[in-house]
Amino acid sequence: QVRLVESGGGLVQAGGSLRLSCAASGRTLSTYAMGWFRQLPGKEREFVARIPRSGGTTLYGDSVKGRFTITRDDAKNTVYLQMNSLKPEDTAVYFCAADPDPMRLMSSRRYTTSYYYWGQGTQVTVSS
Repeated sequence: QVRLVESGGGLVQAGGSLRLSCAASGRTLSTYAMGWFRQLPGKEREFVARIPRSGGTTLYGDSVKGRFTITRDDAKNTVYLQMNSLKPEDTAVYFCAADPDPMRLMSSRRYTTSYYYWGQGTQVTVSS
């Protein structure tokens, strides 16, 4: 089992940037595809980004494409989410998650049910 801890959230003005980190312990991160999701109170968790186990082709939600970048450093057991050109509508709690299935279908990679392990979340607030 892997334990995930997010950090790097905070308050930023619209147009600014933040970098979130997701540190893993318990197992090496290289065995998991990793994702970022976000959630507002009372709403469903929304897919933000995914990076496969070996790096390579990443996947993004439509609302963040071109502004957010997901990367991973397996030597540090950490995944990152660089968020640029932030908008007030990006305000949410951001979660990282791990998917252990190396054969995950492309059609399922945006769903929360494809991810077995979750962090506790970090709050991002973007002011207008």
